[in-house]
Amino acid sequence: MSHTALPRSPRFRRIAPAVAVAAAAAPPLAAFTRSTGGNTAALRGAGVSAGTADTPRMTIAMVTHAPSGDTFWDTIRKGAEAAAAKDNVKLIYSNDETAADQANLVQNAIDQKVEGIAVTLAKPDAMKAVVAKAEAAGIPVVGFNAGLSEWKKQGLLSFFGQDESVSGQALGTKLNDTGAKHALCVVQAQGDINLEQRCAGVKKTFSGKTDNLYVNGTDMPSVKSTITAKLAQDKSIDEVVTLGAPFALTAAQATSEAGSKAKVATFDLNKDLIAAIEKGSIQFAVDQQPYLQGYLAVDSLWLYKTNGNYSGGGEQPILTGPAFVDKSNVDTVAQFAAKGTR
Repeated sequence: MSHTALPRSPRFRRIAPAVAVAAAAAPPLAAFTRSTGGNTAALRGAGVSAGTADTPRMTIAMVTHAPSGDTFWDTIRKGAEAAAAKDNVKLIYSNDETAADQANLVQNAIDQKVEGIAVTLAKPDAMKAVVAKAEAAGIPVVGFNAGLSEWKKQGLLSFFGQDESVSGQALGTKLNDTGAKHALCVVQAQGDINLEQRCAGVKKTFSGKTDNLYVNGTDMPSVKSTITAKLAQDKSIDEVVTLGAPFALTAAQATSEAGSKAKVATFDLNKDLIAAIEKGSIQFAVDQQPYLQGYLAVDSLWLYKTNGNYSGGGEQPILTGPAFVDKSNVDTVAQFAAKGTR
């Protein structure tokens, strides 16, 4: 016999009431940067399908730990906006790299009675209490990008991202093939669980020596000078591994200024990084497909509300990476990066 009941898992019972909530337009969130779904002209310009669902309008908040000006997060947001346009969703996007302020943004979303929340868990302990409040209020919550090791513990519906430890191990293995002997892993935000796991993964599989270098990711001139000084001090470093595209481009400049022969590899992409791979100033990048993360996070909440679906069954994450982009395939990826979707 067919039925529409949701799974009888304790975690899903906590958030099941959200499925039956009538879709109502939430009042504006003054503290949020707003992005309203339905911008079909912009989506068509980016070459993205812009068909719109005929389901009732719903409001979803996306709250991230993104620092200002990081183009990686622009790609995540574009994916989220594309899903919102397709699904007839009002998307409210906000970000703050300070964990306590990110938690406050989630609380704002709860207060405004949004119908779903997509959140990153870069500092999971700081988010635990407010995520529990959202679930207690009957608001379904999904995680993406950061927090793969924590999402199930906090009772999230689904998670979309890459296993950062696995991606780090993959990069370390690839470095073995390049003949590198001494890698410097540059961490732009100390204590960020994603970043720490990447460097730990590299160290686990790389057969050479690995050192971590902590820099202030909000001050790029300082990042450059710190890397330059380290390379000038230690000439044995023959590989610089960065954890974001802007830092890779800065590291390439630092190697030149330090007179170092070190090569640069990185996690994550942007349009300028693609060009650098084409030119050869960057060896390769690990792509976690941020556009896909943003898209799936929003789309999964719409599917849960409209059809009771949940990705991964509440047991397994949906992995969006890792994949390598190097000279062998960069031309294919470049056409999408030019649109800002890779």
